[in-house]
Formats: sequence, C-alpha cells, structure tokens
Amino acid sequence: MSAPVVLFYIQHLLGIGHLARASRIARALLDAGMKVTLVTGGLPVPGFPGPDIPHLALPPVAVADGGFKGLHDGNGQPASEDYLADRRDRLLAAFHRIRPDIVITEAFPFGRRQMRFELIPLLAAIKAARPRPMLAASVRDILQKRGRPDRDQETVDQVRRHFDLVLMHGDPGFAALGDSFPFADRIADKVVYTGLVCPPPPAPASERFDIVVSAGGGAVGRDLVRAAVAAAALMPDLARWCILTGPNLPQAEYDDIAGHISGNVTLDRFRRDLASLMSGARLSVSQAGYNTVGDILQAGCRALLVPYTDRGETEQADRAALLQRAGRVTVCKAEGMTPDSLATAIRQALAAPMPGTALPVKTDGAAETARILADHLSRRR
Repeated sequence: MSAPVVLFYIQHLLGIGHLARASRIARALLDAGMKVTLVTGGLPVPGFPGPDIPHLALPPVAVADGGFKGLHDGNGQPASEDYLADRRDRLLAAFHRIRPDIVITEAFPFGRRQMRFELIPLLAAIKAARPRPMLAASVRDILQKRGRPDRDQETVDQVRRHFDLVLMHGDPGFAALGDSFPFADRIADKVVYTGLVCPPPPAPASERFDIVVSAGGGAVGRDLVRAAVAAAALMPDLARWCILTGPNLPQAEYDDIAGHISGNVTLDRFRRDLASLMSGARLSVSQAGYNTVGDILQAGCRALLVPYTDRGETEQADRAALLQRAGRVTVCKAEGMTPDSLATAIRQALAAPMPGTALPVKTDGAAETARILADHLSRRR
C-alpha cells in the first residue's frame, strides 16, 4: 500500500499556538511514513513549521489586535476580494495537484468562520473528488464558547455532511468536547480523542531563573509582560527573571519595554527551549494557551496562569480553572492586574508546594493522531 498523502490546512490569525500544534502533528505524520503538505495562511513565524516539513504558504491574512472581525493582508491593509479569491484559487489548485488521501482542517468548522470563502469551496472539491479523500477536523481541547445555538448547529451540520473524523487534541478525563460545545452529543460518533499534543519531556535546563514569564505569540500578551517587568523591579530578592515577549509583539513596544527592565531581568522574544527553562525555574508565569500549558505539564514546574479573557474569550479561563481545581496551578485574573497584584500572586504561587504526581492526562497527542488517521484510512480503503 502506498504512503498516505495528507493535505493539512492551518490558518493562524493572531497568535502562534495553532501553528505550533499543527507543526508538531505534521512532524508526527511524517515520522509515521505519510507524505504531508502543510498549507498555511497566516503571517510568517520564524521557526515554524520547520525546515523539514513540506510547506505551502498562501498569501497571508491576519486580524487586527485581539479582534477577529476583518481580514488584513500581509501589508496590514484590508484584504480585497481579489486578494482573497487568489488565495482560494491557490488552495484549490494545491488540492487538485496533491490529490490527498486525507485532508485535515485545523479548527474548522468549530472555528475560522472568517475563512469560509475558501474552505466551503474546498469542501465542495473534496466531495466531488473520486476517490473522495478522508476529511478530518483538528480541534484543541477546549473551544471558545459562542452563545449562538444557530452557529453551533451550523457546525454540527457541516460535520455530519462533510467530515469523517473530529480529532479532539485533549483527554476527556480533563476536558470533554461537551464541556465547551453544547451539541457534542450530535456528533459523538465522529469524535476521537488523541490526548494533548505536547513536546517531548524537556532536556535539563541550560540556564536557571527564579521566574520565567512567557506571553505566547505576544500579540495579546503585552499587559502581562509590562506588569511582569514592573513586578520584577518590586522583587529584587528574586535575582533572575527571564521574560519572553513573544515574536508578534510590535518592535516599537518591545523597544519601549526593553528600556524599562531592571538589572535582574533577561528580556527576549522567543526561546525554543521554553519547557527546559520552565523545568529549571522556581515558577512559570504565563497565559493559559494550549501549547504553553502543554509545556508546563511536561516541565513539571510550579505555574501561575493569567488567562487571556479580552473580547469575551473563554477558552483560556476554562483551561486555567480546570487546572486550578486539579491543584496543578495558581490563577491570577488579568482584569485589573497591576504590578503589585502580580507580585502578590507570584509570592503566593512560590509558596505553593511543588506539583506532586502528574495529571492523568495523555500527552502524546501528535503520535496518536498519526496512528488514528492511519487506522481509519486503512479500514476505509
């Protein structure tokens, strides 16, 4: 039997979490002997998806800071109809050229409604193809709650009409689909849990810090970074801080923050060895994004989470609350956070005991995704 051919569509609009998770899954599919093309549609992110992952970059689109209403092109201008039509045509041409056995859409149809202009035509092309490829949705452990039953029913209808599988990259013992998607029972026969998509356990830390602060991609983490820089100045007894702003923080803001750091702070944009730094630190301070939490669980460190909740976002707060109830982290609300309140929360988190036994959550989600897809394709063939 020939190696399965996979087209994996991923559209990151604001941060880098979706792209990082998709890159890990693509790497696992390649390791399992599949032929993978990762099709990305966001702004370039240094280091992703990785030099050894076959990659097709569509003309990029992004959204304004924190908002998901309008699409902008690679120059920050509103994306024109011609620009979006060119993307759509390139995506469809790639589908017909690659002739995949498996198509994976990251987040859609549970998210990425903004991309329907090209994804609905892709679904139509998949349906018309002979033989028809297997179609799977790749979805994180906790979804953004909509409060719109009509939108949730639309998602159900698309899953039932087009999708063979919904790959939930989580563990139902920690967070089940029904916890954040009210119509989960209507698609239960298509849902498969892979476990969390985490990196391997980190190597021993090459550097040791008292506090490691990370802001994910950095597009929406500036308030945490600024509060942490000021909190470090209030806590000179904690001699070594590493503060990572994220690669998407605008350069002018990075330069302004760099001008205010105290002598006990090392400031950087991004470290590929973040999980190693966490493992050697007394405390990790971060938002509660999917990949950062995966790093925390693998590192086994104390953690203070400051979930992002602007513009009605619920996903990070839900994840942080579950981890807090499990006794794994301390949580500080972002609303009204000041350097003093963050410093107090850091003191409290440092006083907490080190995590004991690991959470009973599967963390090999990338390899399990490859196994699930290979098994389903084999039975379908």
